[in-house]
Amino acid sequence: MGRRLDVQHRLPDPAPILKALNDVGMKASIEHADDTGPQGQAVYLIEKMDCPTEEGLLRKALEGMPGVKALDFNLMGRTLTVSHELVDLAPVTSAIERLGMAPVLQSASDPAPSAPREFGTGISRGQWIRMAVSGVLALGAEAMVFAGAPEASWPIILACLAAIGLGGVETLKKGWIALKTRSLNMNLLMTVAVIGAALIGQWPEAAVVIWLFGIAEMIEALSLDRARNAIRKLMDLAPENALVRQPDGQWREVKADTVPLGSVVRVRPGERIALDGEVVAGQSSVNQAPITGESMPVEKTAGATVFAGTINERGTLEFRVTSRKGETTLDRIARSVQEAQGQRAPTQRFVDKFAGIYTPAVFALALAVAVIPPLAFGQPWFEWVYKALVMLVIACPCALVISTPVTVVSGLAAAARRGILVKGGLYLEQGRHLKSVALDKTGTLTHGRPALTDVISLRGLPKEEVLRIAASIDALSEHPVATAIVAGYNQPHAQVDKFEAIPGRGVKGNVDGDVYYVGNHRLIKELGLSTLEVETQLDALEYQAKTVVLLATDQQVLALLAVADTVRDTSRQAIAELKSLGIEPVMLTGDNAKTAQAVAAQVGITSAKGELLPQDKLQAIEELLSRGPVGMVGDGVNDAPALAKSSIGFAMGAAGTDTAIETADVALMQDNLRKLPEFIRLSQRVAGILTANIVFALGTKAVFMALAFTGHASLWLAILADMGASLAVVFNGMRLLRSSEDIKPHGH
Repeated sequence: MGRRLDVQHRLPDPAPILKALNDVGMKASIEHADDTGPQGQAVYLIEKMDCPTEEGLLRKALEGMPGVKALDFNLMGRTLTVSHELVDLAPVTSAIERLGMAPVLQSASDPAPSAPREFGTGISRGQWIRMAVSGVLALGAEAMVFAGAPEASWPIILACLAAIGLGGVETLKKGWIALKTRSLNMNLLMTVAVIGAALIGQWPEAAVVIWLFGIAEMIEALSLDRARNAIRKLMDLAPENALVRQPDGQWREVKADTVPLGSVVRVRPGERIALDGEVVAGQSSVNQAPITGESMPVEKTAGATVFAGTINERGTLEFRVTSRKGETTLDRIARSVQEAQGQRAPTQRFVDKFAGIYTPAVFALALAVAVIPPLAFGQPWFEWVYKALVMLVIACPCALVISTPVTVVSGLAAAARRGILVKGGLYLEQGRHLKSVALDKTGTLTHGRPALTDVISLRGLPKEEVLRIAASIDALSEHPVATAIVAGYNQPHAQVDKFEAIPGRGVKGNVDGDVYYVGNHRLIKELGLSTLEVETQLDALEYQAKTVVLLATDQQVLALLAVADTVRDTSRQAIAELKSLGIEPVMLTGDNAKTAQAVAAQVGITSAKGELLPQDKLQAIEELLSRGPVGMVGDGVNDAPALAKSSIGFAMGAAGTDTAIETADVALMQDNLRKLPEFIRLSQRVAGILTANIVFALGTKAVFMALAFTGHASLWLAILADMGASLAVVFNGMRLLRSSEDIKPHGH
């Protein structure tokens, strides 16, 4: 999809690789070569490589070459990475130049490009004109024969030769290369069909067939460019320029890729943010949909993180740059989507293997159809050779082979737009097979930070007053529970005298001349203030997995304040959606069992395990795996072993966290668990489209094979059927790039 091929080799010099590429008619250039010396990597940019046919030729030419360790193709970026053991790349470059391909050697120190290079549409005006003239000549010759002119007359033969020369030279060249390298591909099948048709006197048919094939190839190239652009559009989200503060305090617009780390950039209302950074001044709301898929803008003040490609809505923001161009979250997303595309999905591997057996088998069958009836049964040669040629054209597996990468890339790009970063076609296909999903509690189902949930006054003191006293004393404490109480009271604090921390129990201080204690159950017992009423309230709150703090004087308990890690609004809906998809949700947490059960009950999970260490989570995943594929959703380092062991590891809220983006199989860029069922529904759609494409491609072949055998299909009808099928599967795969409404749950 990227038109790139990665080659690993042990050659002192990659020149033979370029020569081999040249021999198969590929214009290659080294885009990126790892440091010279053993086990280097050279990245060749091959402009004419955008179809599995060319990849097959390259594989045949390069695999098993001395010094070549491995080849890695990226048809989207039109690159080939060659792993090798070489010292000097100069001969390689010159060898590529001999091929007539303009080489681009990418410096090893530069980061790999995060988006495929722009090649334009790759079809010049001259090509369109040649194809138009070729079409007029070919169809004109067909019309003259229809009007009664003999097929083998010189005017018709000359018109057809001109048509073939203008519209089919590329195909015939590729066919000759395929013959030289003994590769059974579509170009060879076409060449055989055209030469065969000419030999049996079907000149107009030969001309129309090669012209139709050329047109179809051009349309296919254009439609593939659309799929390629899906990744490039991601990169276009970040603007080229940024308004940067200069040392003299002036603001100047400069190229974003020249902005150094630590620079201060200003973004005005309505502008896109060019780089990742941390807000230092200003207040605004930012539309983060391109990165996290969030539908609502997010408020940003000093200290908040902003991402390249997001849109500043109403205020002016100034931020300090934390990632240079090429290393932003957006770049990492685009790079991940490209790399993910390079990993073959199971369906793609199956299709490639199938095509490898299917094409030679059909070639043999066509040969038998051409030869056996005339030799064994005295049938007319003309009729059976023609039938065999039609069968050859129909047999081309192009529609079958091309359907999978286009669908997978469209699926990956569609997921990225929704804030779901999938690390490979494998996971995109596997998502629908998940039987259960294990979820961490803190930071995944809950917000991961305590919040004040209840204030219960026991002595008629107003709640505001309870909070004023407790928050004023707690403001001097650093305990997380104290922080939650302070955050729950956003009024001015009272003056506190004689503050004292009581280790393991709480704090005390004087407010308005009276002594108050803010502490736990143990402190109240030690003060001798525990009553049945207090104990009943305490038990009820603790049963709900809340941490309770009591406000008391020396004589009595005045109030209870409860703090808990609150459940995310989206968790309950996400769990319900998972259940409706037939997936069992399981909670695995290091928190105590009582808390685990309480949170599980709130979100609708029936199976919850608490007090688990990382190795216990790993064991729980192994148990679940015995019942079928399992997904693991976590947000932290402690979940890493379980994430790695699961069939698919999901990282929550990965925007801005490099490690989560690098290590998880699927990164949910936003803290929204509903992205999980959305990913599974997308996986189901991808699988549905892949199946439909394969069935349609093979079904079309079967129908036209039967028609060819009974003599009802002509050569050019066979071409239309084959190319029609190819275009149909490409456009069907690209339906995934449509709006996100397509994969909303039913009833929303």
